[in-house]
Formats: sequence, structure tokens, C-alpha cells
Amino acid sequence: MNNKIKFSVFTKPWKNLSASELAKYVNQLGFDGVEFPLRPGYQVEPENAEKGLPELVKQMGEYGVKVYSVAGTLEERVFAGCQAAGIPIIRVMAKIEPELGYVASEAKVKKEYEQLLPLCEKYGVKIGVQHHLGKYVSSAIGMMHLIEDFDPKYVGAVWDAAHAALCGEEPELGLDIAWSHLCMVNLKNAFYRRVSGPEALDVKWDKYYTNGRQGFASWPVIAEYLKKRNYEGVICLTAEYSAQDQVDRLIAEDIAYTKSLF
Repeated sequence: MNNKIKFSVFTKPWKNLSASELAKYVNQLGFDGVEFPLRPGYQVEPENAEKGLPELVKQMGEYGVKVYSVAGTLEERVFAGCQAAGIPIIRVMAKIEPELGYVASEAKVKKEYEQLLPLCEKYGVKIGVQHHLGKYVSSAIGMMHLIEDFDPKYVGAVWDAAHAALCGEEPELGLDIAWSHLCMVNLKNAFYRRVSGPEALDVKWDKYYTNGRQGFASWPVIAEYLKKRNYEGVICLTAEYSAQDQVDRLIAEDIAYTKSLF
């Protein structure tokens, strides 16, 4: 296995564990590190980022677990906390405001990122932009249209397998589109299922997040493409499942499956 690839897990499902308990659990699952949700109610909250993140990193390091990224807001205290803790990426999504429309929303987000570049440079922390289905920039081509003019040292792309697949994007094409700015790969999987009966006049579909083997996104194709391009970086399993009562079983199965592909 390519030891230059590091496997991370988004720890959103385990907010009630202490930092030490979380690190021990992640280590036992076989992950190298985590993406941490820097959000209210978690082990470290945004207002305590500057002191809390370094302490979190220290506690996790006792179990050999690193913090590769945080999912958080783009406030200076978050940049400062990440620098103090040695965390290189703040992952965000680019929201589309319906009242503005897509084009104007994209321009607004791009301007916000431009204004944040001094913080990226000052603290040495990258903004990692992830595409996301719904009222966000949702495809790889949309993500790259938003960030392609930025230096990838400061603004990177987080390519997400499930959201790409739900958009109908072939993984090897999406990864190729994002390659110049690619800073992290999210592995999750999903499919659409009909939630209205066959007699319904208004047919309704919903997203169902499942394990790595079952959804629209082919993880073997993703792995082969990343190996072919000699990807060296973080692969984050997001631990997002519609069967929330089975998260612990499914994430254990998915990390074993992922490692078998590499």
C-alpha cells in the first residue's frame, strides 16, 4: 500500500466521546487521522479554536492520530487555531443563494475567498472547497470554475465521491478536472431512491447514503485513478450513512474495504 496516502475519518458521528476516547477509537479502526468538526457541541468549539485545537492535536497524538483538516468557518481565530495546532486545511462548501442566483452567488463567494487570501498567507492554512449537492457549488467543474484562478497553495479542491456520483459525474473525469488544486479526496457513497408510491402524481426521490460498495460511485475506479496519478495526500472517509444506527459497523467495513483497494 502507498504509505504516502493517509486515511482520515470525519468524526462528526462521535461528538459525545472525549478527545482521548475519540483518538483511541479512530486508531483502533485503522485510520491515520481525522477531519474534525469545529462546530458547537463538539470536543472543541469555534470560539475556543486557538487554545482548543492545539490541545486536541496533543491528545490525539498520544494515540498516533493526526488532525489533517477541520470542517469549520473561515474566521481568523480558526486560521490562528489551525496554525497553532499544525492543521493545514479548513474545509468549507460554497453556498448558492437562491435570491442571488448561481452566477452572482459564485462571484460573491470568489470575492470572499480573495479577501481571505491574506489570512491563508499569514497563517499558512489552506481553504479546502468541497462541492456538495443542492444549493451549493455541486460539481467538480463548478468547483474548479470557482477556484481555478487561486493559487492552490491557498485555495484547494476537496473532491467528494458521493456528491460527484449524485451529479452524474464519472469519478476519473471529476478527479482530472480538480487535479491541479486537489488537496483531499472524500470517500462516501450514495444513490437516489424513490420515496413516493408508484401511484403518486408528483414523484419524489431522496438521497440515501450507504457503504462504499453499494452506491453510484465506484470506489475501485477512484482507487485505480489515484494510483495511476500517484496521488499523495489524504483520503477522508466521511462516515455519513443514512442508517445512522449502524455507523460503527459501516465505517469499520469501509476502512477495511478502502485499504484493500490501495
